[in-house]
Amino acid sequence: MTRSSSTSVTVRVPAKINLQLAVGPCEADKFHNLVTVFQAISIYDDVTITKSEPGSGITIAITGDQTHGVPSDATNLAVKAAQLIADEYNFIIDAHIEVKKSIPVAGGMAGGSADAAAVIVGLSELYDLDISREESLEFGARLGSDVPFMITGGTAIGQGRGDQLTAALSRGTYHWVLALSSVGLSTPAVYQECDRLRAGLDIAAPQTSDALMQSLLAADPKAVGLALQNDLQSAACSLRPALTLVLDVGEEYGALGAIVSGSGPTVAFLVENEEQGLDLAVALTSSGVVGNVARAFGPVPGAKVI
Repeated sequence: MTRSSSTSVTVRVPAKINLQLAVGPCEADKFHNLVTVFQAISIYDDVTITKSEPGSGITIAITGDQTHGVPSDATNLAVKAAQLIADEYNFIIDAHIEVKKSIPVAGGMAGGSADAAAVIVGLSELYDLDISREESLEFGARLGSDVPFMITGGTAIGQGRGDQLTAALSRGTYHWVLALSSVGLSTPAVYQECDRLRAGLDIAAPQTSDALMQSLLAADPKAVGLALQNDLQSAACSLRPALTLVLDVGEEYGALGAIVSGSGPTVAFLVENEEQGLDLAVALTSSGVVGNVARAFGPVPGAKVI
C-alpha cells in the first residue's frame, strides 16, 4: 500500500434534514423500514485527521460550539469509522482526529454520522487508499443508516433503514431556518413513542411522497413546504410538547412549511428566500420559545476534502 506524503487532511461535512420520513411498522428485529428524502444543508463540521507517532493509536478531540455530550473516546462514530478502515485494509492507523462541531448534537441532523463519513473520506485521501464511492457507501452503511448520505450529500431518497440511496431529481436552492434545542432527543426513545402512539393501528409500508418529488423537480418551494412530512413528528412532540409551540410560531410568522427533522428536536422551517429567513429567525428568537436559531440553504455536497 502506498502511503501519502501528507500528514494531515481536513474534510468538511454537512448536516442533513429530512424533507420526508415515512416509517413502516416495527419489524420482528425491532427495526422499521423507512423511506426518507434527505437534503444536505450548509451547516458543517470540519474534521481534521493528523498522522501521529507510531503506537499512539486513534485519538479524538471535540471542539467548536456543539460539543456537549459528544464522546471523545472509542465510542465516537468517527473513531469507529477509522477502526473499520484500519481493519478492512489491514494496517494500523496512528492518527489524531479533531472534530470542530457546528452541527447540533442529538438534533436529528446526523452530526455523528457526518463525522464518520468525513473520516472515511479523509482516511482514503490521507493514506492513498483510493476507496471507491461504492465502497465508501458500503462502509458507511455498516456504521449507521445516515452515514452513506453524509458521503454523497445533495438531495436523495433513502430506503430500507435509510441507507439504500438513490439521487432525487431536485432543482433549485432551498432556504431554511432551524430552531435548535439545547437538549437532544434520543432516537430510540422517539421510535418507541411512535410505536406506542400507533399501537393497534394497521401501518402501511412506507412510500415516497409523489407530491414532494414533483415539487422538488419543479423547484417550487411553496409546494415543497406543503409536502414536508415526518411520521416521527407526533412522537417527538409527545416527548417534547414545546416543539408543537415552536412549529406553530414558525408557521404563524410565514414559513412555507415546518417539519421536525428526523427524530428531532431540531425544527426546520422552509422560507422563500434569504430575506424571509432573516425575518423568521428574528421572530423566532424574540418569541421566547426557541433557544437558538440557525439559517442554512440546501442542497450542498457531502463530505469533501478542503
